[in-house]
Amino acid sequence: MAKKEKQPETGEKVIGNGLSKKEIKRIRMSKMDKTEIAYMRRKEAAEKVWPFFRFLILFGLCFIILYPLIYMVSCAFRAQSDMSDPTVMWIPRHLTLDIIKQTANAMNFWPTLGTTLFLNIGCSLVQVVTCAITGYGFARFRFKFKDLLFGVVILMILVPHQIISMSQYTEFRYFFGLQPMIADAFGSKVGSAFNLIDSPLTMYLPALTANGIRAGLMIFIFRQFFKGLPKELEDAAYLDGCGPFQTFIKVMVPNAASSFLTVFLFSVVWYWNDYYVSSTFFTNNSTIALKLKNLDKLLLLELFGTVQAQVTPREQILWMEAGCLLAVTPLLVMYIFLQKYFTEGIERSGLVG
Repeated sequence: MAKKEKQPETGEKVIGNGLSKKEIKRIRMSKMDKTEIAYMRRKEAAEKVWPFFRFLILFGLCFIILYPLIYMVSCAFRAQSDMSDPTVMWIPRHLTLDIIKQTANAMNFWPTLGTTLFLNIGCSLVQVVTCAITGYGFARFRFKFKDLLFGVVILMILVPHQIISMSQYTEFRYFFGLQPMIADAFGSKVGSAFNLIDSPLTMYLPALTANGIRAGLMIFIFRQFFKGLPKELEDAAYLDGCGPFQTFIKVMVPNAASSFLTVFLFSVVWYWNDYYVSSTFFTNNSTIALKLKNLDKLLLLELFGTVQAQVTPREQILWMEAGCLLAVTPLLVMYIFLQKYFTEGIERSGLVG
């Protein structure tokens, strides 16, 4: 009579030769010496403990990152009386939209949003195109002073914009030195038309020449990505009769779609959050960042009719947090819909790995 095979314990997964994972592990450890057994036990302990510590680390990071946003939302929708209520920590006792409405009125939100989108999206699109062409040139072509010019690109990353802001202001104010001559020849009225301050051209011209906000980093990202593409793609396009420009449009751009999206999102965020460049070139036009920078004065005018009103910082917290929420909401919505493509672009653009 055949010997009845031993059945694995209930709930254990049966693998090779009808043995459970636990039995195979017991057989392996019976053939090990004391040092190997001690190592295996330490490894098992680490595998059991690590998920707990990983949870704590991720939870702590999420709390640090999300705490300002949670507090911002909590303050934006609570009544002013809740700020003096010691029992109110996170959840407002009196939910209201009054703070949001007052802040939006003080910021003149919808016209300001339109102006910001016109400057933001337009400059970002133009800058992505010009930086992509420049990065492709550095990655695929050989020309004189290539290393020297790429050194200039690196300086664009390292040197802060404050260094060149005054010279740029002078160029735009006097139309690259031609405005005084035009005014003398055709009169001051004609000459004043060539004053570019308070004109969208002060933002579009740098973007058109691949010299906008953080353009050096964008050129570097495109250069690294195009260098990583196979040279055979271009050779095949040249054999089919394509020139350099057709090759870039028909072959390189489709393969670099994820990098284009990544750089576009970076550009949108940087233009959206910029207030230094905007405050340098604009005195009349307003953007979301400029409104947020001057929100304390705007709120005093909206709520009390004068900037001389005495209001403590604690009383202003609600409106300031509401202003921050209004400023970041469009970016959060955009990121929610483009998160998948943004992550893919980060992985393929040479920023990681």
